[in-house]
Amino acid sequence: MTIKPENFAHHIATLVATIPEDPAIEQAATLFTRTVESGGVIHAFGSGHSEAVAMEIAGRAGGLVPTNRLALRDIVLYGGAAREELDRYDLERDPAVAHAILEHAPIHEDDLFVVISNSGVNGVVVELATLVKERGHDLIAITSRAHGGAATSRHPSGRKLTDLADVVLDNRAPYGDAVLPLPEGGATGAVSTITSALIAQLVVTATVRNLLASGHVPPVYLSANVPGGDGHNLRLEAQYAGRIRRGA
Repeated sequence: MTIKPENFAHHIATLVATIPEDPAIEQAATLFTRTVESGGVIHAFGSGHSEAVAMEIAGRAGGLVPTNRLALRDIVLYGGAAREELDRYDLERDPAVAHAILEHAPIHEDDLFVVISNSGVNGVVVELATLVKERGHDLIAITSRAHGGAATSRHPSGRKLTDLADVVLDNRAPYGDAVLPLPEGGATGAVSTITSALIAQLVVTATVRNLLASGHVPPVYLSANVPGGDGHNLRLEAQYAGRIRRGA
């Protein structure tokens, strides 16, 4: 058996072609638009490789300024937990961690949450989603329906992320994520980060379109590496002082 990178590229292209047709993209953009227009902030959380998708939503060039990234390390940076906590192999499976993350997050009642998890079954993401809904916030999930549907929940309730989200954005990743089989079992060529990043950007660009259509000036970041970028970004960030975190 020969691994052919071009086969991986073909597989990605096939998946990507179907994503813009998903009506959930527009549903998510409607929630994004409503949040921005009401002065709210969009909080994005992902652990492991899913944090890369949260970074697509919060704090990047071309993206929306009223966005905030939540992460496992927040329990150390803002919650005072010992650095060694981040070395726990089961950290993302512990529902208590979700409480610690939200306890120290700058959350207002009109804020929106996006939780990214390929499986959607680990304790932190399910508990975080549960708390978000209990507090009355809208919740968007970016996940794999195929993987989540085949996996067993690791949350005491037995629920999964898809059971709690108002809008589910399916990243089309297969069970196990990777798509090129290996001779001795297993596979290589993971797709979820690529397809999820596309989904995130489609939602953001649809939101910007909506804001322009309703007569608003979209609060969008410039690259910090173009002239005037820093000043532009700092002026917009000042409108959300104390509500968005940047850097860590």
